[in-house]
Amino acid sequence: MRAWYRGARWLWLLWPLSLLFALISHLRRQLFALGLKRVYRAPVPVLVVGNLTVGGNGKTPVVVWLVEWLRAQGYRPGVISRGYGGNSEQYPLVLNDNTPAAQAGDEPVLIYRRTGCPVVVGPRRADAAARLAALGVDIIISDDGLQHYALARDIELVVVDGQRRFGNGRLLPMGPLREGKWRLNSVDAVINNGGPVQPGEYLMTLAPGELRPVSGEGKTPASGATVHALAGIGHPPRFFNTLQGLGFILDKQIALADHEPMRPAELASLADQPLLITEKDAVKWSGGHNDCWYLPVQACLPAEFEQMLSKRLKELNHGN
Repeated sequence: MRAWYRGARWLWLLWPLSLLFALISHLRRQLFALGLKRVYRAPVPVLVVGNLTVGGNGKTPVVVWLVEWLRAQGYRPGVISRGYGGNSEQYPLVLNDNTPAAQAGDEPVLIYRRTGCPVVVGPRRADAAARLAALGVDIIISDDGLQHYALARDIELVVVDGQRRFGNGRLLPMGPLREGKWRLNSVDAVINNGGPVQPGEYLMTLAPGELRPVSGEGKTPASGATVHALAGIGHPPRFFNTLQGLGFILDKQIALADHEPMRPAELASLADQPLLITEKDAVKWSGGHNDCWYLPVQACLPAEFEQMLSKRLKELNHGN
């Protein structure tokens, strides 16, 4: 809800519900902490990439970066995900080359296609982690799941949108927070997507790659070209600003809700110009435009973050 980030006064009407949410969340955490609710411990280390707010903050590029970085360190990583937006008749679901986004969700399919690493989707992350461990991975990355306390974790990373941060700083439904900002004090690192950074945060930037065809039949659009842009991500203006920074002239900017599917019939009015979309939207492409291209992005993280992560992994290895 945009109202969370505009400071709308009417949200105070939801304050009693936020108090109830806080109470339920606290009781739930206590049940896990006291051992009254079961916690699953995977046979391999678990690294959670999550956030405090609802909506996208840039977790997926971090997960892709982690998969590639861990491989370079000699690990065999795999990824588990809730698979938001997907609908499967059987969980946990192991992705393959033919798994559609409609079944597994757009983010898991993007991660699988980009990295080729094992990816397992399921609403019960403990079940997904057990299935993934059986595939021979030696470290599990949980895409989201910071608040999924039924799965034990060894490293926690939180991704924060550097521009929007925490909105009005209130818990759901009065604000966008799933947990209070106090939670940042217990995680291993806070990754700031785009800045400006606060003390103790690691700055992540997103480096755009070359445009790739989705249904591109003509010449690849170049800087200076007039195009239409569409994004169904957590913060579409970030994508539009990136395109403008690359020199594209945006005729129309279509902002969909995070995970919202594109409808081919609705793209008919955009046929007069090339259409540029995000990689996340490209994995759920269902047609409707004959000159569509997606822009991949690569997460860039500082050496200090790599050093911190290397140290934490060594501590885990020495503890086993």
